[in-house]
Amino acid sequence: MNARMFGPRLKSGVAALAAAAMLSACVSPVAGPGGLYARPIGNAPVTANPTPYSTALYCLADYARRYNLPSPRMAVARIADYTGTVSADGGRQITQGASLMAMSALAKSGAQIVERYDTSVGEMELRYANNRLIADQGGTAEEPNYRRILAGQVPGSDFYIAGGITEVNYNIRSAGFDAAVGETDTDVPGSGIVQGKVYVMNVALDLRLIQTTTYEVVDVISYQKQIIGREISAGVFDFLNGNVIDVSAGTGGMEPVQLAVRALIERATLEMMANLYGAPGPEVCLDAANDPLNTVGATGGYYAAYDNTGTNNGQTRAEPSRWHDRRDGDVRRSRY
Repeated sequence: MNARMFGPRLKSGVAALAAAAMLSACVSPVAGPGGLYARPIGNAPVTANPTPYSTALYCLADYARRYNLPSPRMAVARIADYTGTVSADGGRQITQGASLMAMSALAKSGAQIVERYDTSVGEMELRYANNRLIADQGGTAEEPNYRRILAGQVPGSDFYIAGGITEVNYNIRSAGFDAAVGETDTDVPGSGIVQGKVYVMNVALDLRLIQTTTYEVVDVISYQKQIIGREISAGVFDFLNGNVIDVSAGTGGMEPVQLAVRALIERATLEMMANLYGAPGPEVCLDAANDPLNTVGATGGYYAAYDNTGTNNGQTRAEPSRWHDRRDGDVRRSRY
């Protein structure tokens, strides 16, 4: 074999081995001193997950507190996915956590919430207490302070939210273009292609507000939201001195479907709670006071454990660097 022909192959082999070595350096078949085969990539901090309606929700909570408007006790039933859509990998296309999103939305609105979605722990402890198997602090081994069961100790709900995700429609409207260019002369090889696509889908929600004591449906809301996706790509294919060159690049994006469901639920919850508070509309947010003691924010609402609302962690929950061991200097200092 000619050495001149062998050279390029050798260079290609060396390049392939170098690439393989670089990849293998990230993964080891033997666990390192820290007990890991590989260190996970990515360092994005935990952030709040708001929708365009989150600000209005905790503005509504501030409005209710400013005018001493009592919140009815709210509960959330099962908000199911009734679309039946399944993704290509076999999982559900639409989130199964709509009930949890509704609870977070209620918390952002300042509502008083009672748990009805998962009562397994409370029911188990009630059975244990009834059999005198649970004791609270303050007793002794000889005389345990058995937990007492009192009539009426569990507050009831005034209203609860039920409903479901009822529509998901793919490809409501789509458009695209595809352009290619090439040489007709075989002695001047080379071609290029540009592609672009835009498509629209939607998801819909139907919720109802039910009075617990009478089962009367007092409010019904149906919303839909459209979701857009786009994709653009370009490529060049050419022959240079016997070498094949194929270069392509592209970009694409789609609105998160599950975030669209959260936006639907937050908008519906906002309208229901505004009705219960008697708020006329978004104008109640115009003169909202800048209250540093607010216990509602982009991450939800909370009850202060102690009388320390002005100094606790409530106002820092949405800061992305807080408690992050690589972004918060206080946490880093505590490690040494």
